[in-house]
Amino acid sequence: MRETETIQNPVIPGMAPDPSIIRVGEVFYIATSTFHWNPGIQIFKSTDLANWEPIGFVLNNGEVNLRGTNTPAGIWAPHLSYDASTHKYWLAFSHMVNMAGREFNSDSYAMWAEDINGPWSDPIYITSIGFDPAIFHDDDGKHYVTILEWETRQGYQAPGHIVIAELDLEQGKVIGQWHRVTQGFTTRGCAEAPQIYKYQDYYYLILASGGTGYAHGVEIGRAKNIFGPYEPHPSGEPIITSSPRHLFSLGDPDAGHVEMYNPHSFMQKAGHGSLVQTQNGEWYMAHLMSRPLEGTLLNPLGRETSIQKMKWTQDGWLEMSDGSNLAKMQVEAMKGIGLSEMISHDVVDHFNNNSYNNAFMTPYRNQSANWVNTTERPGYLRIHGENSFFSQMNPAIMATRATSFHYEFQTKVEFNPDHYSETAGMGLYYDSNNWIYVHMTHSESTGGTILTVLQAKLGERIEHVHNRFAIPDGMVELKLVYNAGTAHFFYRLSEDREWEVALDQVDVAYLSDEGVNGEPGEIGGFTGLFNFVGSVDAHQHDSFADFEYYSVMNL
Repeated sequence: MRETETIQNPVIPGMAPDPSIIRVGEVFYIATSTFHWNPGIQIFKSTDLANWEPIGFVLNNGEVNLRGTNTPAGIWAPHLSYDASTHKYWLAFSHMVNMAGREFNSDSYAMWAEDINGPWSDPIYITSIGFDPAIFHDDDGKHYVTILEWETRQGYQAPGHIVIAELDLEQGKVIGQWHRVTQGFTTRGCAEAPQIYKYQDYYYLILASGGTGYAHGVEIGRAKNIFGPYEPHPSGEPIITSSPRHLFSLGDPDAGHVEMYNPHSFMQKAGHGSLVQTQNGEWYMAHLMSRPLEGTLLNPLGRETSIQKMKWTQDGWLEMSDGSNLAKMQVEAMKGIGLSEMISHDVVDHFNNNSYNNAFMTPYRNQSANWVNTTERPGYLRIHGENSFFSQMNPAIMATRATSFHYEFQTKVEFNPDHYSETAGMGLYYDSNNWIYVHMTHSESTGGTILTVLQAKLGERIEHVHNRFAIPDGMVELKLVYNAGTAHFFYRLSEDREWEVALDQVDVAYLSDEGVNGEPGEIGGFTGLFNFVGSVDAHQHDSFADFEYYSVMNL
């Protein structure tokens, strides 16, 4: 054990938004959102709250169809809970299927498992009233669901009411009526992600507020009865935020609120919290955060997961352990429990175990052996090319979350294209409208294979026609160096050669939550930057690429 007194945030770097935390015995678990990425809903575990190991995904058997998902729709805000009376894990989540016209059509489901590693039940439909459902297991054996009831009517306060109903877990049926309990406990507005906790004589309702941008925060109210009335925290302000100054934005749409950027805080956007009690009686809250590139309001690593230590006051209110509401990059660790060795966020896979790393995710489509596998050629990841990367249907992409502002990404690929619509290589990806791709393809003018670069920026196709290099044997090593929003691409034909520049000093800062073009009327995306390998075959769907290794080393 490595004894220390502090936890360094973020505890889960890279795309890990909307964290929902629980403890079962001496193990903590966090579930996070995945939006347009498959498999859906990431699960992490920890014994010290500081080091979190990814253990898998929940939606990994085709339970949802994410093809055609516009940014930033998809799988939102999973809520993890544990029913001690039945020893079942429960997971509630929303599948946002449409955001056009700010209608926000979302279907919410619950799933259960007797083991956190699964198997998980089929999704049980709950409601389409809004999004961000959470399940509360009361000590009298009853169960309740909280959710945001989405408001679409002109002249009514957006985004709507927080509502609560009793829930028949087995049938997924709401018992009785939805009870409207609040539209928020502060003037920041955009109250969402409601979660109920019970402490002593009160039910506590924790909300995300202020939108998902720079005004984000965690707010709280309490009631003697689960259906209210709920009284707000006496401060009238969030109990956790990156921007403590007062904001009045009731009725405003969920926007970036860039005016709430705090120049004195390295951490931004702290909000959307979830509470847990440790085995020794201490309290912590997991919440999302972002780290903008220096001198910008762009967040390429997306919304990450952090931890804050909490305490209960004598008059029964929850607050941060230091009495403030400003989220910190360093917090006090649990007493009496040493921190384990720091977990590496590097990703290295040589594909020599007839499988691939569970860090790999795929946009829009499910991973299946008919297009990606390690069995057709043992020791290699074989990817059969399909749609253009502009597609939201069948892009053949295997990607991992970027977790640092500085890293090197390398791979080696074998590929023998016979048409210009067949490509294979590596790059950076946000969504179908925003990526950059260094790849091999067929050149009709030379009759051979070349290396070149294609880019998508806000849906525009950018072909780097002056960067073309002969690859005579259909085999090349590729390297990408990412440095705080700038990318450098290199290649070499064999290990005994020096790296040569394929494309240098490319501004890729737009591959960030605020830099992309989401659904019209929305502020961009909610995910983050990914590194990827992939292949395209818009010719005959008969080509494939073999990747010998995949390495992302954080610097």
